Amino acid sequence: MNATQLDRESLHASLRDPLLGSLGFLNEVMARYPDAISFAPGAPHPEFLADLDIQRYTERFLDHLRDEGRTPDQARRLLYEYGPGRGLINGIVGEALNRDHGIDADPNAIVITVGAQEGMLLVLRVLFRSAADLLAVANPCFVGMTGAARLLDVERVAVGETAAGIDLDALATACREARREGRRLRACYVAPDFSNPGGARMPLATRLELLALAEREDFFVLEDSAYAFTAPYGSQLPPLKALDAVGRVIHIGTFAKVCSPGARVGYVVADQSVGDDGRMLADEIAAMKTMVTVNTSPLCQAVVAGMLLQHGRSLIELSRRKAERYQRNLDHLIGALDSCLGDVRSRRVDWNRPYGGFFVRMCLPVSADADLLETSARRYGVLWTPMAQFYLDGGGDRQLRLSCSYLDIDQIDAGVRRLAEFLKEEVGV
Repeated sequence: MNATQLDRESLHASLRDPLLGSLGFLNEVMARYPDAISFAPGAPHPEFLADLDIQRYTERFLDHLRDEGRTPDQARRLLYEYGPGRGLINGIVGEALNRDHGIDADPNAIVITVGAQEGMLLVLRVLFRSAADLLAVANPCFVGMTGAARLLDVERVAVGETAAGIDLDALATACREARREGRRLRACYVAPDFSNPGGARMPLATRLELLALAEREDFFVLEDSAYAFTAPYGSQLPPLKALDAVGRVIHIGTFAKVCSPGARVGYVVADQSVGDDGRMLADEIAAMKTMVTVNTSPLCQAVVAGMLLQHGRSLIELSRRKAERYQRNLDHLIGALDSCLGDVRSRRVDWNRPYGGFFVRMCLPVSADADLLETSARRYGVLWTPMAQFYLDGGGDRQLRLSCSYLDIDQIDAGVRRLAEFLKEEVGV
């Protein structure tokens, strides 16, 4: 047995940040109460993974490679060997983004990443050069982005979120305050469509105002598009990247929700010019990636590409059935809350009413902390996510997040009944 004992203070300070332990804590609680109905995980519904034919989609991608002129042996070797750091399926992803979302993405401007999480980490590492550079995030914010920034010692600036997304007046103030301190707001992270966890959606006019502010104040917009596909049919809005005429937006996407989270495939669109020799920001990100993960698994890329090819190279067609399921679940969750708790809404408890995404945010008259979650799980058999972990300024302590994506309709009904009993008995609602 190795008797060497490390002093925790000698390790990186981020390891002592409660943020890094928040997801592990939820997984631990779920493991201890396996019979509880869990509104905690923002994961795809299991029905979409039950009949996932990996072999079929891999063969579909191999057919595509052979159609492009490769021999069967060359096509298979591409799947089994180290691949290019930039990715194998960039052209197919670029076609889908152009076809469905109006993003003119040259394959060379795309980097295929190990999930969106690696994309966030790489983009931050490439963009943020010194301690003078600041990252603005909506408050509350997805812990994947704030956690990546914490690992890299990138200082985060919390900007309030409204029903229309990040508060642009407060963001402009943050830019001015940074300049007064001799620093700069280098980038702003936003999820314009049904943000996690707030559920906000940015109207078209606000999107255009954000892009104008980014150009005026000289910062980049890091756009996370994970939940855009859940918008009700006919209500889709163009991504910020599709509206970006001057190269201010770096677009980060994932196939976790529309294909499979286990594939761990995401992408970054970064077409900004670097220097005067024709290089793009995507080139720098790809170079950085070779020192982190070398390349994204070619086998996993093949599955994702095969799914896209099978659905006409369309993200919309690939995600249509999933979007309908999540819209139905979200509507049902809000309706169940109205039915079980509508008589006390606004007086002692309240919740927002997003019309897309996976999440509903609820406000309580007491602290929604780990102890309260433990009581909810043990006595009432229902789990949820405390919101405090999503805030940078100590807020959110009286809020919880309910996710509806992973559950069936009858589970949502039973879970809301248990939640209502818990709130009435333990919270005094």
